[in-house]
Amino acid sequence: MEIRADAATETTSFSSSLIAAVSYGFASMAMVFINKAVLMQYAHSMTLLTLQQLVTTLLIHFGRKMGYTRARGVDMATAKQLFPVSFFYNANVAFALASLKGVNIPMYIAIKRLTPLAVLIAGSFLGKGRPTVQVTLSVILTAAGVLIAALGDFSFDLFGYSMAFISVFFQTMYLVLVEKSGAENGLSSVEIMFYNSFLSLPFLMFLIIATGEFPDSLSVLFAKSYSFSFLVILILSLVMGIVLNFTMFLCTIVNSALTTTIVGVLKGVGSTTFGFFLLGGVQVHALNVTGLVINTAGGVWYSYAKYQQKKSKTVKLVTDVEAHRK
Repeated sequence: MEIRADAATETTSFSSSLIAAVSYGFASMAMVFINKAVLMQYAHSMTLLTLQQLVTTLLIHFGRKMGYTRARGVDMATAKQLFPVSFFYNANVAFALASLKGVNIPMYIAIKRLTPLAVLIAGSFLGKGRPTVQVTLSVILTAAGVLIAALGDFSFDLFGYSMAFISVFFQTMYLVLVEKSGAENGLSSVEIMFYNSFLSLPFLMFLIIATGEFPDSLSVLFAKSYSFSFLVILILSLVMGIVLNFTMFLCTIVNSALTTTIVGVLKGVGSTTFGFFLLGGVQVHALNVTGLVINTAGGVWYSYAKYQQKKSKTVKLVTDVEAHRK
């Protein structure tokens, strides 16, 4: 009976992990295309992100008040601890959205795959252990792919590329900070999402005023809201913003940060492929395609190398425990 119970628990745990990973993968891939579709008609990316975070904050707040979620209320000590994490996360998303205005989706995905390289560089300054040969080579291959693809990108946009590289920097800072601080430990995915959205609002409000988007962005938004097709895409973007954040935090909690990274890379393969055919903006060139293939191969290799590294650590831990018992 005990064996059956353990097997049932393991099956349920595997199902939950799989559902969380697949949900995040689909939500993440869909969000890139939905945001690109919105920004092709509405160029105010910072205002779009502010609206997404505001809707998320209000939905969770009223959901908690009405008893639909067990998420706890705001705790100032937790908010203070999470503020730097929220800042870097939202800065990453803000600059990523800004880059989508000028960069086609395949190149956007390729540049974002430089994050592991940036994390390795940051880790070397922070005194972390030296990465394995496979991890190092896969990251170099990914970076080489971006360089080759950029040389063949006839739709090159300096502003868009700059925004994408800044986004990589902020994403790296976010990942390093979360790993070092453990700020998100003990919180549910809904609670992390609420704090992240709530704490981002002052920063984003400052950003839309400082960049000059406000108040023109609101008048443009009201004018475009008379278009049914734009309204549908905008609402879909707001809803998918909530879904993406929830599935990302859920995948990280149920599985691990490594699983979330691997799913992100595999999602990128699909996004790169579909990006050549959907929403336009891609001028196919042999050099560009070759670079993107190399970049994708490097991303998949990196995921495999990290998985093998994690697996070997787990096996060593089990072996050490068994040896200790003997």
